[in-house]
Amino acid sequence: MTSKIKNTGIIIILFTLVALTWGTTWMAMKIAISTVPPIYATGLRFLAASPLLILLSYFTRTPLLFPKGNRVFQLWVCIAYFAISFTLMIYGERYVNSALASIIFANMPVAVLMTSVLLLGERVSMTQLAGLILGVGSLAGILWLESANSGETRWPGVLALLAAVLIHAVMYVLCKKRGQKVSVLTYNTLPCLGAGFLLLFFGHFVEMPDTRLFSVSSLSAVAYLGVIAGVCGIMAYFALQQYASAFQASLVFLVFPLIAIGIEKMVENTTISNASLWLILPLLIGILLTLYSNKAASLKKSAH
Repeated sequence: MTSKIKNTGIIIILFTLVALTWGTTWMAMKIAISTVPPIYATGLRFLAASPLLILLSYFTRTPLLFPKGNRVFQLWVCIAYFAISFTLMIYGERYVNSALASIIFANMPVAVLMTSVLLLGERVSMTQLAGLILGVGSLAGILWLESANSGETRWPGVLALLAAVLIHAVMYVLCKKRGQKVSVLTYNTLPCLGAGFLLLFFGHFVEMPDTRLFSVSSLSAVAYLGVIAGVCGIMAYFALQQYASAFQASLVFLVFPLIAIGIEKMVENTTISNASLWLILPLLIGILLTLYSNKAASLKKSAH
């Protein structure tokens, strides 16, 4: 009983840390790009995270390279997953508020399910199909309402964020398809470092940033994104997956958008419309249905 209580306590602590980290990431990105251009900010973010990732890899004796035969894919992880998708995420916040950005990204389980069907040929249960339709329909309603209520165009940001979600989902499914079993540190360290240098080089010539204009708050937000969100958040989620079931760990996708909405309300005294807030309920239910169906399927599989 004591061991069970201890395990439950660890799960609660890790879940809270991940939810808070992911929930605050969106406001941090909004603050970062207030004076630092998106590509350059993302490069700085990865370079801030890299030294700590390298140290963790060294002390845990974790290999930096993917297994032989998968190292070309490691390059794609660097370019597609880190350099492109994370830049799209922060670029999207130029056009949408942090609350809406977090809601879009909360649909990651739905995107992974859709990608798994297309790339892996996985079967979709009726529960999953209902969750997928409900989730996509609710998100479409939120995007339409926010576009109609805003005096400025939000579609460049929305499309950038949706593309980032899709890239994340495709990379996740490709890792699953290739059967790669690499450490979370191996997956992040060198690709993160490479993407950092690549984005700084590219951003220097494309955005031509004036470093004299960088504010302390923006640089602090970049450091937060790199060290706290980029390292501590990843490690906390990885640890959560070790203690909790995949279903329990995935529930964080239902929580962090609510935190992001609350933070934006406190910091900027703005949020999405009331109609959009009501649509969050069916959106979260849709995500929950896809996750619950996955749980049921995994239990059925293990029983056989």
